[in-house]
This record gives sequence, structure tokens and C-alpha cells, in this order.
Amino acid sequence: MPQKIVKSKIIFEGEIVETIGEVSTEEYERWGANENLKVVGKPVSRIDGYDKVSGSAVYTFDKILQRMVYARTLRSPLPHAKIKRIDISKALKVNGILDVITFQNTEDIDWYWNSSKLFDPHLRYQGDEIACAAAETAELAEQALKLIEVDYDELPFAVNTKKALESDPEKLTGFKKPDLFTYDRGDFSKGISESDESVEDTFTTPVVIHNPTEVHCSTVAWDGGKLTVWDSTQAIFSVRNAVADSLKININDVRVIKKYMGGGFGSKLEAGKYTVMAALLARRLGRPVKIYLDRREMNLAVGNRPDSHQTLKVWGKRDGTITAMSYKSFGAVGAYPQGAAANWPFRTMYKCPNIKVEDQNVFINAGRARAFRAPGHVQGVFALDSIIDDFAYKIGMDPIDLRLKNYAEVDQVFNVPYTSKLLKEAYSAGAQAINWDLRNKIPGSGNGVIKRGIGMASQIWWGGGGPPAHAMLKLERGGYLTVISGTQDIGTGTYTILAQVAAEILEIPMEKIEVILGDTGVGPYAPSSGGSQTIASVAPAVRDASEKMKSKLISAAAAIMEIPEDKIKYNNGEIESIEDPAKKLSIADILKELREESLLMNGSREANPDGYTTNSFGAQFADVSVDTETGKITVNKIAAAHDIGRPMNQKTLENQFHGGILQGLSYALMEERVIDESTGQVVNLNMHDYKIPTVKDVPKIEIIIVSKSDDLVNNVGAKGIGEPAIIPTAGAIANAVYNAIGVRIKSLPITPDKVLNAIYKFN
Repeated sequence: MPQKIVKSKIIFEGEIVETIGEVSTEEYERWGANENLKVVGKPVSRIDGYDKVSGSAVYTFDKILQRMVYARTLRSPLPHAKIKRIDISKALKVNGILDVITFQNTEDIDWYWNSSKLFDPHLRYQGDEIACAAAETAELAEQALKLIEVDYDELPFAVNTKKALESDPEKLTGFKKPDLFTYDRGDFSKGISESDESVEDTFTTPVVIHNPTEVHCSTVAWDGGKLTVWDSTQAIFSVRNAVADSLKININDVRVIKKYMGGGFGSKLEAGKYTVMAALLARRLGRPVKIYLDRREMNLAVGNRPDSHQTLKVWGKRDGTITAMSYKSFGAVGAYPQGAAANWPFRTMYKCPNIKVEDQNVFINAGRARAFRAPGHVQGVFALDSIIDDFAYKIGMDPIDLRLKNYAEVDQVFNVPYTSKLLKEAYSAGAQAINWDLRNKIPGSGNGVIKRGIGMASQIWWGGGGPPAHAMLKLERGGYLTVISGTQDIGTGTYTILAQVAAEILEIPMEKIEVILGDTGVGPYAPSSGGSQTIASVAPAVRDASEKMKSKLISAAAAIMEIPEDKIKYNNGEIESIEDPAKKLSIADILKELREESLLMNGSREANPDGYTTNSFGAQFADVSVDTETGKITVNKIAAAHDIGRPMNQKTLENQFHGGILQGLSYALMEERVIDESTGQVVNLNMHDYKIPTVKDVPKIEIIIVSKSDDLVNNVGAKGIGEPAIIPTAGAIANAVYNAIGVRIKSLPITPDKVLNAIYKFN
């Protein structure tokens, strides 16, 4: 069973990451289409479904331990200040308030991602951590925060990205201005000279907040020098490593557990300061500590999708050939270093030999940017596909025909072929589903107060996953199988799909398979659950372990039946003699004969293929109605046609796409963090003022998967689908609105006031 250690490159949330890890070198027969499979690809109900719908599922927020105390965090009320004085004595005099930590008593605790201390007297945004209090009840912990006295030296601030671009970032945050990102290819001047027409415009998108159902939370407990953390996280190993580094303890002394999680969307891909604060308090008090953020804190302090200000220009010929494109953008990363770039779709989506890109990250005194479901791509596709539509209409060309004219057959950044690309098929299927031919050939040409429009946008993302990713199988008497991995199910169906893979190979009934995930103390390593990489990374490891387990069972059966291995075969979960099919053993029979109580087998994900780029592709089509008297937009239908490799489970796939499309609709029409520029205060900190869709906003959604499998990407042929579902939605809706009213709305969200103002100015 050969294994080897290799260096691999994967793209995770837009960043090229090099990894070194063990991979499987076994080559397995490709499965072919799902119609030929027994379990994989079928609409199997979630094996964790009953726990969730019955209320018996224990989420991190539900975790309660004996003698547990509660911790709450005091956060800066100001956008920029330094602490002159802090006094915790009044809080500590109240019965039931047990401890308070600040920068004064945690000076030896580092914070891993900004090269500072856990608490910093330099407060860079409204929501920055000042202190953390522990008490017998959450209410007493809240009371403690009110009793902490803090004197501030208020400092100049900037919360407007455009204004901050011209400010000195060191005066706003203490950090140096980020480097300008630039990218060029081809002969830009030549591309311009070859063009007949051009279009140029600026598009803006707002800061939006993740707002998962389950808030960020941790419950921690020490047992001697060993720390156990129950954390609502997408990355158990990242949390383990960050907590260990901050506390300066061995990573083997930290165990992180996460069974169920109520959403994250990227905000839970890294450790939070709150987990380390809880661990410190628990160590000082000798008791377990639970800490959670309320909705106000969720809107301030755990990350966001950054805003963007994108100026794009497209030059091309009248036959539709794009000859040159330029892109200038800037976006706010918040008060701490992070990325906000949105230029990747611009560089890769459409064929163009001559490109120039400039992208600038900007510090402002507000919450920090974080990965948010397809970071950069949602912003970037909105702007890119808007300008592509504008060019198409300017030269009198069907927007789909323009996209096909400039169809990129290879990855233009790395100059290598794709493992698969079925975007043409997605265009065709989506256009048919939305009745593309019924759109307004001239935008805004419909009659009546209610105007109908149809638009579309394209999607590109990675999602190929990669090593290292491992899984372990434990086969016990009675033929019961346990699948164990250090990955996480973040609500997307990972428990079920990994069980399906094992069931497909070993032909064990799903009801006899248990899946254990989300525990650094039990499962072998698997990567964080983000970047659409979970199934594409871990399912191949489960297949590898399952295939090896099958070989072990054949070997055991050969020994028991005293028949050479090449004279027996594995068939429907039984091992039988080829020459005498009456001679057979079930898995339970084999386990009964063995001295071992169980059989163990490890599996690993194989290396990524050399000389290829793995991307998912797709197109979404929107049908909207716009009331020209009120500005109200109603999305009637979204048709989503995507190339995502092998569909592993039709039910969970549709769950993912429905959720992503609704999140994209929300981004297009509703969501926006609003800050009062005069005070630096966020004014919509709750779910009443921060708008998201309700069930009445849900359109008809049609999901069309144009792919059967990607046989190059991994041994199960799957790409990830978490991010593709959201990427083109806002762009498709924006183009549909333009098609309806004939006026381009260039700023998200597209709210009724923007629609009415645009119509008024146009007329």
C-alpha cells in the first residue's frame, strides 16, 4: 500500500498555499457516471438529520459542564483610542464575579495573527477587545463589564474607505500601508490599438456580515495541563495550533472538538481571541469556562466581506473579440492586516491576452475583513459581468454570445489546461431553463409599470482540494463500520457523503456506518472546511481507506477459506469463491473468525495532478420584476447551471445551492453594514436593522448540474460546491435589473431608492 510525502500547491480562499504531507499513490478505477453507482450520487437523507430536526443535536453553544462559569468581553465603544487608565476593582468586589483579565495581567500572552498581545491598549475599531470577565452567570459577567472603569485618549479615525485611501494608515492603525498588488500580461497598448469600441465604469459593493445562526462560542476545560476546547469552528486543527501558540503550550496538550455547527461562511476559519481568553480564565479559576458572542458582537468583531470600489475598462472589436482589459480596485480590510482583493475573476474568467490590474487594500477603523464564502469572487463577478454585459449591448451582441466568443480554454494565469471545464454546457442549460430568448433585446424596452428583465453571470472558483487529508476506518464485529477523520461538518452534509463513499466501496448498509468528525484528539489530520475543499480533499482519503480495507477483507477471507486471493472476489458485501460461489463469507463472518475485535485501516488523499488547474464553473440566470413606481425588485426565478465534477449527493447539493443563492440574493438586494462617519459607530448591529431575506423573498430556484465527474481531479471525481453557489447570483440579478429598466445600477445593494433615483436621472 504505497504512500509518499510530497509538496503540493493548492489554492485556498484565493491564496496559493504550499503543503507538505503524506499522499496515497494508489490508482483506482474511475467510477463513471452516478447512474452506475449504488450509493454515491444518490439523494441519501442526512445521517445526522434526526439529531438536528429533533433538537437532540448538541452544538457548541449548547455545551454545559459541571461547575462551569461564564465569560463576557468588554469591547471598545470608540473607533480609535488608547487606554489611559483601566480599573477592574469595583467588578471584583461583587459576589459572583470571579475574575477579570486585561492587558495588565496578560502581558505574556501573544496573539498569533497580528504580532501583538492578546489585549492591546491601542484600540483600533469599535469592538476591539479591552477586557474579559468571568462570573457564576452570564448576567453577572455582563454586570462586571459595566463596572470596569476605562479612560480613553480618543484618536483620529476613518471609516470611509475612499477617504481612508488618502490617509496615513499608520496614524489610523499603527500598521504600514499594504503593498499595491499589480498584475500585467500581454501588450496592453497593442490591445487597445486593435480595438474598435470600449466601455468603462466603476462599481461598488458594501461591507456585509456573515451572521451565522450559531454565534461564535467556546467552552473550555483544563485537566491538569491538558486543555479541551469545544469550539464552533470550521478549522479544528487551526484552532488547536493557535490556542497552543498563544498559551505557549504543546499542541498535543490541546484538544479541539466540534460535532455540529450552526453556520460559519468563513468567519470561523480561524481561532478567536475569545477562545484564548476563556482558556486563560479557566486556568486561573480552575473551573470550566463558557464564552459566547451576542449578535451585536457578531456584527462588530468576527469579520466581514470587505467592500470594493472597482473601475473596469474593456476594449474590443465589433465582432466581440476582447482585446484588452484594465482593472483598478481598492477595498477596506478593517483595522488589522488582511486581504480584500476581488480581481481573480477579472484575470481568469474571459479570454483576453492583454490585461492590467491594480488592487489596493485599505485600513479603516472598523472590524477586520475575513474570508466570506467565495472571498473576492462575489464582488469581482458582480463588476466584471456587469461591464461584460455593457460591452455586449454596446456592440449589439447577445451577452451569452459575447462570453462564448471570449471563452477561455486554458487557465490564463498559470497557462495550463483545466482538469475539466463545462461552462459552455452551463450557458446552454441555464439559458434554456430561464427562457433566455424572452429577455428584452433592448434593455428597458418593456411596457407597463412592472418591468420584467432577464440577466446572467458566470462563475469560476477552485474547489479541487488537495493533500494532506487523511481518514481512518474501524470495522468491527457484526460488520459495523466507523469512519473517522479530522475534518469538520459545517452543516453541509459531510457526515453523510463520507459514509456514502465507504458504503459504495465496501457495500455495507448506510445504517451500519458511523462517522466521527471534528475532534483533534481522535481523527487523523484533515484540512479546514473552507474554500470548497472538504469533500474534494477528504472523500478521496475515505475511498483510499475503503479500498484498502476491501483488500484486507479479501486477504482475510482467502486465509479463512484456504483459497488463493486471485480465486475469490468481493461481491455485494460478501467474499466468495470464483469457482464455487456457494463458498462465501460475509464481513461479519470474517470479523468473527479473526482474533482482533476490529480491523483498522488508514487512507490518504492522493496528490493533485501535475500540469493542470482545477476550477469549478457555472452560470446563473435571473428573472426579475421591477416596480418602476416603488423601486421594489422581485426575483421570480434563479436558474443555476454548474460544472462541479461529480454530484456526491443530490439532496445535500441542492441544500448548498439554495443556501448560496439566497445569500447571493441578499447581497444583491439587502445587506450592508452602515457606519456613521461622524462617530465611527456601526448603526445596524442587530437582525432588525441589518436586512436579510425571509421566506417571502425566496424565488423559484432550478439547479442544473452539467457535469458527471472530473476524472483528473481526485479518485472520486468531485469538486467542492460551497462557494460556486453564491458567486454569480448578485451579478445575474444586477444584469436582470438592467435588462428590465435599461439603467445600470452600479452599487450594491440594489435598493428601491437606488432604482427610483436611477430611473429619474435617466428620464
